[in-house]
Amino acid sequence: MKALYPGTFDPITFGHLDILERAASLFDEVVITVAVNNRKESVFTEQERVELIRKTIQGKSWASKVTIVAFTGLLVDHAKEQKAHTLIRGVRQVSDFEYEFRMALMNRRLAPEIDTVFLMPREELTFVSATVVREVAYWGGELKHFVPAHVAEALRQKYSRKD
Repeated sequence: MKALYPGTFDPITFGHLDILERAASLFDEVVITVAVNNRKESVFTEQERVELIRKTIQGKSWASKVTIVAFTGLLVDHAKEQKAHTLIRGVRQVSDFEYEFRMALMNRRLAPEIDTVFLMPREELTFVSATVVREVAYWGGELKHFVPAHVAEALRQKYSRKD
C-alpha cells in the first residue's frame, strides 16, 4: 500500500524524519510530497527542499521505500495521480490536531476513497517545527537538536546572505 507524506519541509526536521520512519514501517511505499505554494515565501526552493530530504534519508534502512516529489495544487488530486489511498500527517500538539482534523474532513469530502492517518513524533520532538527551526537559524542559534547537520549548514548559508 502506498501513502503520501505531504508538507512544505522548509526545512526537513528531526520531527519530520521520525514521522517518515514510522510511515515507512507501516506502508509499502511512502511518497514524500513537497508542497509548493506560490502564495507563501519559502526559505528553500522546491529543488533545494527535495535535495535536502534526499540527503537526509540517504543510507537509511527504509530509504528504498521512499520517493520524493514536488507538487502544486490540491493534495487529493496529487494522491489520485500517485495512486495513493492514504495521507500521513504528523501531529505534535492539540493545536496541530484541530487544523489537521479539519483538513482531513475536507479531503474526505473531496475524495472519500483517501484516508488520513495521524502519527505522533517521539515525545522529545513534539515542540520541533520548521517555523521554530527557521527562527532559531535566523538568529544564529544552535540547530543540532532539531535538524541534520547538512540542513543546519544550508540554513546558516541562507541566513548569512540575508543580513
